[in-house]
Amino acid sequence: MSFFGGGTDMKEFYEQYGGAVLSTTFDKYCYVTVRHLPRFFKYTSEFAYANIERVTDVDQIEHPLIRNLMKFKEMHEIRLSYEADLPARTGLGTSSSFAVGMLNAFYGMKGKRVDKRRLADEAIYAERVLCNEAGGIQDQIAAAFGGLNRIDMSKDGYKVTPVIISNQRKREFNDNLMLFFTGFSRFSSDIQKGTKKSMANKTKQLLEMKALVDQAEDILADAHSDLNEFGRLLDYTWKLKRGISAGISTDSIDAIYQKAIAAGATGGKLLGAGGGGFLLFYVEQDKQPQVMKALQDLLYVPFEFENDGTQVVYFKAEDYEIPERFQTEGDSTK
Repeated sequence: MSFFGGGTDMKEFYEQYGGAVLSTTFDKYCYVTVRHLPRFFKYTSEFAYANIERVTDVDQIEHPLIRNLMKFKEMHEIRLSYEADLPARTGLGTSSSFAVGMLNAFYGMKGKRVDKRRLADEAIYAERVLCNEAGGIQDQIAAAFGGLNRIDMSKDGYKVTPVIISNQRKREFNDNLMLFFTGFSRFSSDIQKGTKKSMANKTKQLLEMKALVDQAEDILADAHSDLNEFGRLLDYTWKLKRGISAGISTDSIDAIYQKAIAAGATGGKLLGAGGGGFLLFYVEQDKQPQVMKALQDLLYVPFEFENDGTQVVYFKAEDYEIPERFQTEGDSTK
């Protein structure tokens, strides 16, 4: 869930100007289960997500992320299943969470535990290089590290800094946020392509969006500041963001947004690249019933912040030897 700085995490921007994002992870997850496939079947690997694929060769895999990560991590003879609490293509980083979770599971199968930075780096590489998908790098980092963080990016790399905030203030902040599903979905990479094309002409707006990260972080960290200012900043950054590309918002989304503001929301934004998905609003608690009534046709999704990021929730070691036909020179993986 990205609050501020979205768009500045795209390589074309942050390598030249530096980027910054303020974001958090929350308690909606994707679940990746991986185990070895017994050799009883005509196929050698099986993948269950929105579709079911059964293949005898890695190159036969249709899902680009699964295919590329299978090759990248030299995985063979597995059964993989994917489930998620939230739908794909809705602006909440489900594809990047899938990439991070799959990598974590693959390393677990190999009996290895790697740090969160490596998982983030390899997920970025998989989506942006191997799959050649347009977009930024904040989702992969957030999914790997977890928590409420400021992420700074430059040509030299990125830095993840937890936002220092008391439990009481964090709870108040969480309680003032409302999440609604618009019912629309889109491919993030399609929106990102349009955003990428317009970046050269929108540098001023993106630099201002980056500067808002400092202001928003100060509001959260200062126990004496008015937390409602965060909501007003959300409204401002949304207006900046929707001016970057025509594909970011739609007439329907604008109408929903205005309805929430009229009902008492202080501010809000469409999460993700744009075009559809989830709308996040900052609403003082005494005004939330009015906003709920105004948006009663939409699905309201309650949530809680979380701090852990990707994690292995179950592991059982297996004795398994890779068949000779899958061995690479010098490989003795068990």
